Amino acid sequence: MDDEKSSTSFSMGKSAQERGLPYVPECYVIPTSHRPSLTPDVATVPTIDFGRLKQGPDERELVIEEIRTACRQLGFFQIVNHGISQTVLDEALLSASEFFNLPGSEKAKFMSNDVHNPVRYGTSLKDGLDTIQFWRAFLKHYAHPLADWIKYWPNNPSNYRETMGKYSSEVKKLNTEITEVITESLGIGPNYISKKMEDGMQVITVNCYPPCPNPEFALGLPPHSDYSCLTIVLQSCPGLEIMHTGDSKWKQVPQLHGALQVHVGDHFEVLSNGLYKSVVHRATLNSDKTRISIASLHSLRLEEKMGTAKELVSEENPGRYKESSFKDFLNFLANNDLAEGKSFINTLKVDEKQ
Repeated sequence: MDDEKSSTSFSMGKSAQERGLPYVPECYVIPTSHRPSLTPDVATVPTIDFGRLKQGPDERELVIEEIRTACRQLGFFQIVNHGISQTVLDEALLSASEFFNLPGSEKAKFMSNDVHNPVRYGTSLKDGLDTIQFWRAFLKHYAHPLADWIKYWPNNPSNYRETMGKYSSEVKKLNTEITEVITESLGIGPNYISKKMEDGMQVITVNCYPPCPNPEFALGLPPHSDYSCLTIVLQSCPGLEIMHTGDSKWKQVPQLHGALQVHVGDHFEVLSNGLYKSVVHRATLNSDKTRISIASLHSLRLEEKMGTAKELVSEENPGRYKESSFKDFLNFLANNDLAEGKSFINTLKVDEKQ
């Protein structure tokens, strides 16, 4: 947690403990029904060798089918041989860790509860406003076009802009490739929204989840799906859990060195008319070490609306979603408490029972 807040939080925790309550401060304690297991089931998630896309048309078709199945069944998959070097991944995680190790006064320069702010630091979701606080610190910043935004990023640590900028650029290119494969798997062609995505938004969210004295009582992030078309995640250690659609149970995503996690977001659910579902996920905690994750969220431009592909709408399969934009999501976030279980995707459904 933030340096100035941590000592206060732990002193609060001690007084709570004296009253027979968990060591974590009461404001972090989530309802019993939503508490995570200390021994979660491990999710069986597809791991896709992205390099196979370039091994001829037959192999490419097999990969597309694997991605189609993953998007329909889980809304989630991992990729290896994605073209981003391990050095770039490691340096991005190291820079993130160094930022969170800075004195609180340095990080506080970017502190803001304004969700429309293109560069902001905080803890929980909205500091001091949420009914339940979450055990994390985060730094969010816009990343595309990189030249427009990088000058507003932290320049301490001194190499943060260089290393995170390199990672952001590489993952932006990867997003274009994944987008093309996903739209091709939907039968609407690889170039259906590729230009719009190339010109669209990229938001980098760097998360820090410090060791928690009672990880069974708190969460790093509550259950949610991402507003984006796609989210690409790099994590330093396990802690990401997904709601498994097969049995509606929480399962932990296994750690695979060098792999990147790909989340189907709300806007791809809209585009696909519900054929592909955005994955519901949460961040759990541990008592031993700090977990760092870097999420790169990709969507259309700020005010550009994502609607359902007309090719996927028919009399037998009518449109099920309203159009929406990234800005619409920000307005939703500003006016709702995600800890209460409110979901952006549910506001887009024409028939909320679906």
